[in-house]
Amino acid sequence: MTDSHPSPLYQRIYTLVNKIPYGKVATYGDIAKRLGTTPRIVGFALAMSSPDHNIPWQRVINHQGRISRRTDGDGHCLQRDLLESEGIIFNSQGQVDLKKFTWKGP
Repeated sequence: MTDSHPSPLYQRIYTLVNKIPYGKVATYGDIAKRLGTTPRIVGFALAMSSPDHNIPWQRVINHQGRISRRTDGDGHCLQRDLLESEGIIFNSQGQVDLKKFTWKGP
């Protein structure tokens, strides 16, 4: 599998993540449950996605309503900036109100 030829599971993850509307989020677990996989696999798939796929990866956060830190770089800062630009609000503890901003799915 390469970025330009994702596995069928990764492609299903990308298809579902592409449905998350502007101004909404889903958790890794939400996506995983809908597709019968694990949150970790969803995270791996999003980490492997190619920028030219235009997948709104920033809309997927952890079950606590927080951005998961990356092991390298400052992608978490970019993710927060992108979410805030969509009108998503973080509280003083860095959490999103999941009751307010969670996408209920297709």
